[in-house]
Amino acid sequence: MIKAAYLFALFSFALISCQVEKNTGKYPDTVGDPVFDEKLDDAGFKKCGAGKNRPFSFQYYHGQQPVDYKGEKIAIVEKLKKENIYSKKEINGYVTVRFLVNCEGKTGWFRLKHMDSELKDTILDEELENKLLKFTKSLNGWMPKEVKGLKIDYYQYLTYKIENGQVSEVLP
Repeated sequence: MIKAAYLFALFSFALISCQVEKNTGKYPDTVGDPVFDEKLDDAGFKKCGAGKNRPFSFQYYHGQQPVDYKGEKIAIVEKLKKENIYSKKEINGYVTVRFLVNCEGKTGWFRLKHMDSELKDTILDEELENKLLKFTKSLNGWMPKEVKGLKIDYYQYLTYKIENGQVSEVLP
């Protein structure tokens, strides 16, 4: 009985080890990090930390504030109100734009995610999503972050909550 339990445990460990090995390399340095896509990304945008010493980028929560933007999040919300971006459709859901801010405060590698109000992946309104992407790309007040005195690249995101076709909230 003990021998059977030992063999079962050994077999289970081997199976799990094989699963881990199969998945190695499937994801970028940090789960969710995009890789350069020549169809989507500007070839002129450069990551400052790329290379052996800093092969990955930090996340938005590294640092003092979740949104390091000149004028803080309120400045983004005020600019969005002036743009008057809305959908003619009575839709509800979320549009998230995730992007990289390099050590100079420049942005690139934008990725879009859209979900309905039940958080299911769906296209809400392509025109609205394109307007929100364009708006996010126009924001030029992102501030570089530092970790231990070293300026870093970091991923930032803005999620636009849509209610009845209007942006009702900007997250985080």
